[in-house]
Amino acid sequence: MNDRVQASPAEYFTASDASPAGDAGACPMSPRVAAAISVARYHGVELDPQTVRLQPDEAAPSPPVLVAWLRDSGLWARGVRLSFKQLMKIDDPAPVVLLLDDGGAALLVGRNTEHGALLLRDPHSAGSAPVAADALQLKQLWSGACLLVRAGRQGVAEDAPFDMAMLARLVWGEKRILRDIAISSVTITILSILPILMIMTTINTVVQYHSTNTLTLIVVVLVIALVFEMILTWGRKLLTVILAAKLDARLNLLIFDRLLALPVDFFERNQAGELSYKIAQIYQVREFLTGKLMTTFIDIFMVLLLLPILFYMNASLALTVVIAAGCIGLIIWAFIPMLARMTQRIIAAESAKGSVLVESIYGIRTVKALALEPLRAAEWDRKVANSAALNLEAGQLANWPATLTMPLQRYTQAGVLALGAYMAMHSNNPLMIGSLFGFMMLGGRVAGPLVSLASLIEDVQRAKAAIGQVGSVLNRPTEKRAMTQGLRPQFEGAIRFDEVTFRYEGTSAPALEKMSFSVPAGTMLGLVGRSGSGKSTVTRLLQGINRDYTGSIKIDGTDIREINLRHLRKHFGMVLQDNFLFRGTVRDNILAGRPGLSFEDAVRAARLAGAEEFIELLPHGYDTYIQEGSPNLSGGQKQRLAIARAVVSDPRVLILDEATSALDPESEALVNANLLRIAEGRTMVIVSHRLSSLIECDLIMVLDRGHMVDIGPHKELVERCAIYRHLWLQQNRHIDSRQPIPSLAQRK
Repeated sequence: MNDRVQASPAEYFTASDASPAGDAGACPMSPRVAAAISVARYHGVELDPQTVRLQPDEAAPSPPVLVAWLRDSGLWARGVRLSFKQLMKIDDPAPVVLLLDDGGAALLVGRNTEHGALLLRDPHSAGSAPVAADALQLKQLWSGACLLVRAGRQGVAEDAPFDMAMLARLVWGEKRILRDIAISSVTITILSILPILMIMTTINTVVQYHSTNTLTLIVVVLVIALVFEMILTWGRKLLTVILAAKLDARLNLLIFDRLLALPVDFFERNQAGELSYKIAQIYQVREFLTGKLMTTFIDIFMVLLLLPILFYMNASLALTVVIAAGCIGLIIWAFIPMLARMTQRIIAAESAKGSVLVESIYGIRTVKALALEPLRAAEWDRKVANSAALNLEAGQLANWPATLTMPLQRYTQAGVLALGAYMAMHSNNPLMIGSLFGFMMLGGRVAGPLVSLASLIEDVQRAKAAIGQVGSVLNRPTEKRAMTQGLRPQFEGAIRFDEVTFRYEGTSAPALEKMSFSVPAGTMLGLVGRSGSGKSTVTRLLQGINRDYTGSIKIDGTDIREINLRHLRKHFGMVLQDNFLFRGTVRDNILAGRPGLSFEDAVRAARLAGAEEFIELLPHGYDTYIQEGSPNLSGGQKQRLAIARAVVSDPRVLILDEATSALDPESEALVNANLLRIAEGRTMVIVSHRLSSLIECDLIMVLDRGHMVDIGPHKELVERCAIYRHLWLQQNRHIDSRQPIPSLAQRK
């Protein structure tokens, strides 16, 4: 052991990289994979090395692959470049993964500050003593690439309610930029004040004694101050732009993250156009944060500095300016409730208008096929007219406070000067003229911000209304906790329902009622029944789409609500009746969401789904580009691509929900012929109205009105289950009555 510790880092890690991970006889594991597993285990998460797939030309997983792998497992991970000194300063007992230049890895487990060395350990040897490495020794193996990992954070800002407080924390997170903006604003204000104060003290001298030299000095000082003010104003504007870009990026990332975390049933219950309009209100919030609010904060600095000076020059005039600004605020405040109600009505009208637009675009094929253009145009006209009428009414209402405050605004700009001139004429103080001149120059810089500060009340109310609309979407319960926490077991595919009852929101009758059944791993299970019997509901519960049911659903003996939701869905393949293909190549669609898989995996999945034949006939094969809506593919081709996408990751459970209903007879026969090959080594749940495609299933479960009526092989069900026999005869009346299956039914 001592010899091991004294070995040089180069010898230590070169020797250990070739060693197998685990017991003797085990297959060697990449040092980087072993290091990631070791760090994850430190944070209480057990990783499966089989879930990391290298590209054919990769000898070791790249940092992005490792980061994605760790994040999918519920950990926080980030690839960074650090120096030796930075590593020495880290005060955290958690290990850090050092990504060595040769594709290996080392675990940083401690620091020896007395000797200036890092304590490194071989990721393959958990019980071995660490080896010390100084900066010179480590430089021979490592260029600075690191992997920082920590446990997933709970209760972070992303999980907080979307409201004004959260946005305030978001803005306050950029304290350094806000500090620089504040410093530049104070400096600009001082630079604008000093020349004016000089003018105040010298104006009488220049006018009375005709002092050209003094006037020249004043001009030079003004020019110098102007140059510095221009530079600082340019810098402050640049900082404001940077702050706006950062806030915009964070808001967009936050919104998209929240949207993806919302459950599927939320999108099923709400119109896409209405959701799109509500989410679009975030741009009003962004403009408020980075525009009016930021400008107002900058103006506040100026007002706080200038008001005392104005009161020093002439307290009476300054007081009238403050009173006028306060009256403007009161007038605006009186109209706020009416404006808020009108804003809500406008938002509702705009949401309805957006719903018509999005629905018409999304269903444009149906609109064209049924010649519904006049009908949709008439509906659009009604929504546009209603929205225009409300906007006109809102404009008329908003015109009242603008009109009523106009005299007060004019007073702060010009009336105060007339009052000052009147006071100067009736004053015996010879310095009154200079003070009035200075007040004229400074008063304009204060009156505008004071009026803006008063009108900020209206902007805040509009921003609050926009935040309320965005929050009505983003503050819904999400699946984020279920997708980041929970067990991550290895699946075999055994399914068990125990007294499961589920009711959709807004319905009185349960979709499933006290359903109980059990199928072993590797079973081909068919689900049949009349429409509304609960077939698709069973598949939704298996995917964790709906989780508010009673009873228990277990996979391999583990309750599905205790399993990490992302882990569950990644190991479950799903093919729907109407599948969506993303804009991109055929290969991209097959490998969607599986960055670790190779082109060979895509080809194998396409062959298994019966899609290889038509893919090879496409203009560019697997590189053929699929447009939005997949107009260059038939329904059967899209369905086979969806099946290939579902099986490419070799899921332990594969669900086909009416997956062959859109296929022509030839394509359906091709997919059915491959079902046995697709089912090999996995559990399959097949929902189909066509009973002929379920004959080869190990078990077929018959459902009726949310209850399981019977379960068994095809031949037994034809004999003993009246519902199944009725469905079979309906679909197979062309079969000769002398054939065995109908005769069995007749004997029954």
